[in-house]
Amino acid sequence: MAGAMLAPTIVPASVFGANAPSNKIQIGQIGFGRIAMGHDLAETLPIDLAKVVAVADLDANRVAKGKQHIEDFYARKSGKAGAVSVRTYGDYREMLLDKSIDAVIISTPDHWHAQPAIEAALAGKHVYLQKPTSLTIAEGRLLSDVIKKKGVTLQMGTQQRAMPQFRIAAEMVRNGRIGKLHTVKIGLPGDPGGPEAPEMPVPTNLNYDMWLGSTPQVYYTEMRVHPQNSMSDRPGWLRCEQFGAGMITGWGQHHFDSAAWGMNTEYTGPSTINAMATFPKSGLWNVHGDFLAVAEYKNGLNMITSGAFPNGIRYEGSDGWIFVTRGNYAASASDPVAKTRNAKALDASDPAILNTPLGEKEIHLYEITNQHLNWLECILSGKEPISPVEMGHRACTICLITHISMKLGRKLEWDPLTEKFVGDEEANKLLSRPQRYPYGTSYIKI
Repeated sequence: MAGAMLAPTIVPASVFGANAPSNKIQIGQIGFGRIAMGHDLAETLPIDLAKVVAVADLDANRVAKGKQHIEDFYARKSGKAGAVSVRTYGDYREMLLDKSIDAVIISTPDHWHAQPAIEAALAGKHVYLQKPTSLTIAEGRLLSDVIKKKGVTLQMGTQQRAMPQFRIAAEMVRNGRIGKLHTVKIGLPGDPGGPEAPEMPVPTNLNYDMWLGSTPQVYYTEMRVHPQNSMSDRPGWLRCEQFGAGMITGWGQHHFDSAAWGMNTEYTGPSTINAMATFPKSGLWNVHGDFLAVAEYKNGLNMITSGAFPNGIRYEGSDGWIFVTRGNYAASASDPVAKTRNAKALDASDPAILNTPLGEKEIHLYEITNQHLNWLECILSGKEPISPVEMGHRACTICLITHISMKLGRKLEWDPLTEKFVGDEEANKLLSRPQRYPYGTSYIKI
C-alpha cells in the first residue's frame, strides 16, 4: 500500500546546496503572481523541510512583493525580523546558476513552463511545476526525457491527487465497485470572449520581450499580461491562445489526470479524439468557449468532456456511477469555477459503494495530504512523487490533442506510443510551435 512518505533520518549531503543552513532544502521561486502567493508558497513556506531563499520574476514590482511576502512569513514564524534575506532576480536563469539552491517552484504563465523546467533540471535542480506541463507535445516529451536523464525530482502541480475524494473515487472504480467502467464524463467550462484592448506603453518595471518569450511579438496591453495593481485577479493571458489554450489546459490537466487515475490509463492515451468548440470572432481573448470532446480508448472506454456537465468527473459503470469534484476548494480566490459549498465532493448512485472499505489485497492508491510536502519528501527519499513528469505529460497530451481537434474541427486518430496522429500531416504539424529566438526549448543546449 502506497502512503505518505517520511523523510529519512540521515540525508546525503549531496541533496542540499553547499551553503544550506540546517540542512533544509533551499528553494527558489520562479514567478510571483496569484498562484505563487496564494497556493504554491502558501503550501510550501510552512514546511520545515525547506526554506525559500530566492524569487525571480520579469516584473520588478512582483519581485519586490515576492521578497517582502517571503521575508514577512519567516519573520512571523520565527518572531525575529530579518530571519531570512531573500535574493531577487529579474532573470530566473541567473538564479539557476546559484549552486546553493536545490530546487525551484515554477509558477509562471503557461508558455513559460517547459523551458525553465528543462533548464532547472539541466542545472541539477529539483522542480515543482504548475500545470499544464507544456503547450506542445514536442516540448512535453523533451521535458520528460530530460528529467529522466538528469534524475531530479519533478512534481506536477496536479494537486487534486492530494484531495482524498479524488483518490477514493479512483480506488472505488479501480476495485470494481461500479462494475465494468465504460464511460467517464468530465465537466469543464469554456471561457468567454473579451473586448478589444488598445496598445499601451510597456511598464518600466516589466521585461515584456522576455515575458512574450518564444511566442510571436505582439503589442503590450495590460489585459494581455497581468494586472499591474493586483496580485489576486485572474490574468488576461489565460484567455489568449498565444500563451495557453484556455480551460482545456487551464483546468483540463487537473481533470484528465484525475480521470486517468480511475481509468488506469495514466501512462497512455486515447486512440481517437473528436472535439468541436466555439471560438470568439473578435476581441483580445480568443481561446475556446463552449465545447464537446469525445476520446475513445482501445480498451473500450469513452471519455466525454463538456461544460454542459457539472464541474468534476463522473465514472459510469455497469453497476452504478461515482461523481467527484473539488466541492468548495479553490486554488485562488479568482478561480473561474464558482464554489459549490453545498455540493457533495464525492457522490455515488448507491451510498454503499463509497462505504465499503478496501480489502487488504485490493488496489490501494498513492495517498498524500499535501502536494508540495510530497515533493519535498521525495527529494529526500529518492522515491517517485505522486505526480511525476511522464504522468503529467500524458495528461497534458490529452488537453493538447483535444485543442488540436477543436482547431481542425474533425476527428483525429492518435497513437500514444509514437505520440503522432495517424496519417494526418496537417495535425502533426501542430505538435510543435515555431519559437521566437532566442527563447524556447528549441534553443536549449541539452
